[in-house]
Amino acid sequence: MDKMIAGRIRISAQGNDLYGFINALHGSSVKCSGQYVKKDIFRADIRRSDLKEAETIAVDYGITLTCTEYETFSLKMRRYRKRFGIIFGVLLVIISSLYFSNVVVSIEINGNSRVSDQAILAALEELDIKKGTPISRINFHYCENELRVMVQGVSWAAIRHTGNRIVVDVTEIVEKPETEMKRIPCNIISSKSAEITYTSVFDGMLMHKVGDYVPAGTLLVTGVITDDTGHSTLHHAMGEIRGIYEETLTFTDSYTINEQTSTGEKKTKRRLCLFSLEIPLYLGKNGFDSYESEKTESYLKIFGKRLPIGIEKEKLTETKLRQQTLTKEQLSERLMEKIYLYEKNFLSDKKILNRKITEENSSESLTYTVTYQLEGEIGVQKEIYIK
Repeated sequence: MDKMIAGRIRISAQGNDLYGFINALHGSSVKCSGQYVKKDIFRADIRRSDLKEAETIAVDYGITLTCTEYETFSLKMRRYRKRFGIIFGVLLVIISSLYFSNVVVSIEINGNSRVSDQAILAALEELDIKKGTPISRINFHYCENELRVMVQGVSWAAIRHTGNRIVVDVTEIVEKPETEMKRIPCNIISSKSAEITYTSVFDGMLMHKVGDYVPAGTLLVTGVITDDTGHSTLHHAMGEIRGIYEETLTFTDSYTINEQTSTGEKKTKRRLCLFSLEIPLYLGKNGFDSYESEKTESYLKIFGKRLPIGIEKEKLTETKLRQQTLTKEQLSERLMEKIYLYEKNFLSDKKILNRKITEENSSESLTYTVTYQLEGEIGVQKEIYIK
């Protein structure tokens, strides 16, 4: 162990007066270990600090002295003594480890669904629980009680820490469900001119059967029910009525369009992210009137844990509004994309039985008229007005 830590050197000595050299070495302050003589060569381990004295004695006795230093910790330190980056890095790691083990680095919230994380984090910040706060300064019991008062909708809260991570467990107030004491009397009428394909009535009386064709506005389920004695009662008609109907839509676009296109000019902005602070590492403004932005982040890590120190890089690409003339194929592709988005957003709850597209082309624009044959819900509730 001494050889691995302290500076130790292996010497080899040979010459005519070898034993005179050995006796003189033993009589000096040089401490030898592991010494032996083999084939008129004396070998021993000495301290690095004794090498100069051993070399002086070797000269006096005409001895040839060679030495080899062991690979020790002190040797490595001497090799890297002028590499200040390594020294700075080691110091930075030590200081960072000591610092980040005693301050809040991350906050985790569990148990909330209606109350937002932002509302809880804002309340915690008022209680001085935020990234960078020394953990020793936090009064957990006091903050738990205050958090319940400050955040509406939280009935219970517990705050704890695991290392430099704050964990907040909350339980939300269970609100009493709203009960409808009285349903408003209503009918179900047809919103489309359609052929009925499916009926399911939960309350009220069905007026048409499957296979009937009904114009828009037709009464499908009545909420006014009369018994055999002639007594009428009002109901809140409920049910599902599906049917097949047609719907026509028009999609138009011009051959000449104005689009934001890249000019090729690019700039990069960097910011130092220190906890919640963003410190600009650039000067001036980008000078672009319009641009596209792409952000990437790179944070420091120690022992696999992300530290709240990093660099945010934002790449800016200048764009300008330019007029562009499309071909018919390009314009057709744009219109088909609009049709696809419409179907995805507005017809997802309906079944498309048939789709017919007619084209109208002019020198300035292209128009697609789409006629759908759909199957879907056609019944809508309509209130019964009582005098």
